[in-house]
Amino acid sequence: MKTDEYGFNFENTYARLPELFFSHVELNPVPHGKLVIFNEMLAKDLGLNGENLRNQNGLGILSGNVIPSGGLPIAQAYGGHQFGHFTKLGDGRAILLGEQLTPNNERYDIQLKGSGRTPYSRGGDGKATLGPMLREYIISEAMHGLQIPTTRSLAVVMTGEKIYRETKLPGAILTRVAKSHLRVGTFQYASVWGSEKELKALVDYAIERHYPRLLEGNKNRYLSFLQAVIDAQARLISQWMLVGFIHGVMNTDNVAISGETIDYGPCAFMDVFNPATVFSSIDEQGRYAYANQPKITAWNLSRFAETLLPLLDADQNVAISLAEEEIRHFLSIYDGYFLNGMRKKLGITTDNPQDKELTRDLLHLMYEHKADYTNTFLDLTFERFEKGDLYSSNEFKLWKKKWKSRQEPNAFEIMEKNNPALIPRNYKVEEVLRAAVQDEDFKPLYDFLKVLKSPYDHSETQRSYARPPDPSVPYVTYCGT
Repeated sequence: MKTDEYGFNFENTYARLPELFFSHVELNPVPHGKLVIFNEMLAKDLGLNGENLRNQNGLGILSGNVIPSGGLPIAQAYGGHQFGHFTKLGDGRAILLGEQLTPNNERYDIQLKGSGRTPYSRGGDGKATLGPMLREYIISEAMHGLQIPTTRSLAVVMTGEKIYRETKLPGAILTRVAKSHLRVGTFQYASVWGSEKELKALVDYAIERHYPRLLEGNKNRYLSFLQAVIDAQARLISQWMLVGFIHGVMNTDNVAISGETIDYGPCAFMDVFNPATVFSSIDEQGRYAYANQPKITAWNLSRFAETLLPLLDADQNVAISLAEEEIRHFLSIYDGYFLNGMRKKLGITTDNPQDKELTRDLLHLMYEHKADYTNTFLDLTFERFEKGDLYSSNEFKLWKKKWKSRQEPNAFEIMEKNNPALIPRNYKVEEVLRAAVQDEDFKPLYDFLKVLKSPYDHSETQRSYARPPDPSVPYVTYCGT
C-alpha cells in the first residue's frame, strides 16, 4: 500500500461516474488554520499519520488550503425532499477530497464540511461556524460510542475567519469520514435529471461499493438492493429509538444508503420520555418527532424505491408492485429490531409474544410519570427504585412483577451492556459549546468526549454527566447553516 507522509491512500471512484453527479471544484483557502480537536484513534484506523496531520503542513489539508496526494476535490450533486418539498440540492458547503483505502482495505470518504462555495451553494457562503461543527463532532462520536452506525469526525479546525450569521462567529471546518455520501437524494437526482443509463451506473456503483454480496447469483440485484437498504435503515432507526435519539431533519438528502447516521444539525437526545418530542426550531409540525421517525423512514424509502422502478422490471406495473411489497415490510422489520433491542434493555434474550405489551406498558408508564428515558433504564439495570413517582405507583409495581418473571439469571450483564450510563445531554452539549465558542476554552469539550467514548463502562466519572436537566428550561436546536 503506497501512502504519502500523511498516510493518504486515495482513490476517486465516485468521480468516474457520469459528470451529472458531481462538479470538480477548487479549494477555498482560509487565512489561518488552528486545530481545535483531532481524532487520533480514527486517524489510526484510517491508516493516517496523526502526528504529521497535526503539524502546520498537515493543517493545510484539514483547513482546505492544500490538496492531499491523490486527492481530487469534487462537490456531489443530489436532490431531496426537505420537509416534504422536493428540490435540487448538492454539496453547498462541502468538498469531497477522496476515498481513503485503509490498512484493512476498507473505503471511506474524506470530506471537508464548511469549506466554502461550490456550484451547489445556492447563494450561500459555503462556510460553517465553530459551534455546529463541534456539535457534529460531539454527537457523531457519541453515536459511535453507543455502537450506532454513523459518519465520523476526524478533526475540527478554526479558520481564522469571522462568519456572519445572526452575529459574527468564528469560522470552522469539520473533516467528516463516511462509508460514502450516497443518499436517497442522490438517486432522486439521477431519476429526475439523469437518463436511465446514468441511473443504472449510479445504482451499480452503490451495489458494488456497499452491498457487493448482491453481485453473485442474483436474479434481480436491484430488488435485492432495495431490500438491503430497507433492512439497513430499519436496523439504524431502531437503534436511534432505543437510545432516545431524535435526528431532527430526516429529509431524503439525509438518508445514507450505507445505513449510517448522517448530518447532525438540529439533533438531540430525549430527556423526559414523550413520543411527541421535537427539538428542531424548523420542525413546527412535528414531522420528524421521535415517534414519527420509523414512519418517515418508510416514506423516505418509498421515494427511494420510486427511483429504482425502471430497473426493477421492464413492466412498470410489475415494478411498482415489487417496490410496494418491499416497502410494506419495512415497519415489521423495524418492529423486530426495536423489540429485540428492548428485550436486551430489559435483560431478556428469549422471545415471548407478551414482550411487546411489556415494553409498551413500561413506555406508557414512563410517559405518564414524565420519567427520564435514559435514567429509567439505568434504574432498572441497577434496581434503584427509591426515588420517583413512577416507582412508587401501583401500576409500576405490577409491571415490575411481570418483568421479573421474564428476566434471566444473567439479566444484569445483558442490561449493563445495552443501557448506556450517559448520553450527550443537551444542556451539557450547550455548556461545552459555549465554553469553546465564547471563550476558546476547549477543556470541557475534551473531558466530555472522554466520558462519551465508552458509555457502557458505567464509571464513577460518568455519573455527573448523567444528571437530567432542569425540566423548566425548554430546549431548542437550530440547523446551523
